[in-house]
Amino acid sequence: MSSRAGLLGDTPERDYSRKLQLFNAFAAPELKRALLDLELRDGMRILDAGCGTGEMLQWLRDASGPHARLVGIDLSAAHVRVARAAVPDTIDVRQGDLLTISLPRAGFDLVWSVNTLNHLRDPVAGIRRLSGLLAPGGRMVVGQSALVPELYFAWDARLERLVMQAVRRYYEDRYGLRERDLRGVRNLLGWMQCGALRDITVRTLVLERIAPLAPADHAFILEGLFRGTWGERLRPYLSPVDYEELRRLCDPADSEFALHRPDFHFIQTFTLVIGTPGRRP
Repeated sequence: MSSRAGLLGDTPERDYSRKLQLFNAFAAPELKRALLDLELRDGMRILDAGCGTGEMLQWLRDASGPHARLVGIDLSAAHVRVARAAVPDTIDVRQGDLLTISLPRAGFDLVWSVNTLNHLRDPVAGIRRLSGLLAPGGRMVVGQSALVPELYFAWDARLERLVMQAVRRYYEDRYGLRERDLRGVRNLLGWMQCGALRDITVRTLVLERIAPLAPADHAFILEGLFRGTWGERLRPYLSPVDYEELRRLCDPADSEFALHRPDFHFIQTFTLVIGTPGRRP
C-alpha cells in the first residue's frame, strides 16, 4: 500500500462514488433538516472538507442561499469528477488532501466535514487544520456515522454480533488495523477538544427505517451494505452455517431476504459535533 494512503486505504485513485451516492440519498431527509437547524445565511463562505460526490454541497447551497460561496475538497479524483458534474459551476470543487491543500486561513464562516476524519491517521491534526480555516465567529461541524452500533437484524442479535465481528476482522486483515483504530472515532468529542475547539455541542440523529422501505433506503441497504460492505468477503470470517444464513438474508431472490420481512427494522445513527475555534496565538 502506498505511503500516501489514509488509515482506511484512501488515495487519490480510490473510487467509492456509488457508496457515497447511496448513503447520501438514504440519509438526505435527516441531513437536510440538520442543515436547516444550523440557520445558515446567504453570503456565507462555506467549506465542505471531504465533499465526496457533491450532494452535500448542493444542500449547503440550498440551506444558505444563492450568494453563499462554497468550496468542496476531496482526496479522490474520481469523487471530484462526480461532484463537479453534480453541482453548479459557481461551486468550487477541488481535488487534494485536506491537510495540505492551499486554502485561505480564516477564510470560511463554516467548515463542514462528514465521515472524513476517521480516514485520517491523525484526526486531531485534521481538526486543527480545519479550525485554522475559520474566520472569527465561524463554526466547524463534524459529522460521523454509526458512533452507536447499528440495528440490522432485530430478530437475531447473535448473527448481527457475529457479522459485526467479521467486518472488524476483515478491516484488520486488509488494513492492519486493530479494533481501537477502527473505533477510535467514537471519541469524536475528545478529538474536537484536543483540537482546541470550544463551545462544543453534540447532537445524534437516528436514521430509522422500517418495512416497507422507500427506494433510496432499499438501495442503500442492499447495495451499499449487504453487497458492498458484507458479501463474499465475509465468508472467511464466519462459520459455513452462519455465512449461509447471512447470504440468504442478503439475497433478494431468496425467500428469507431481510428487506422483504414485515418486521425489518433498521437503525443507524449520525452524530454532529459543532464547535468554534479557541483563541489563536
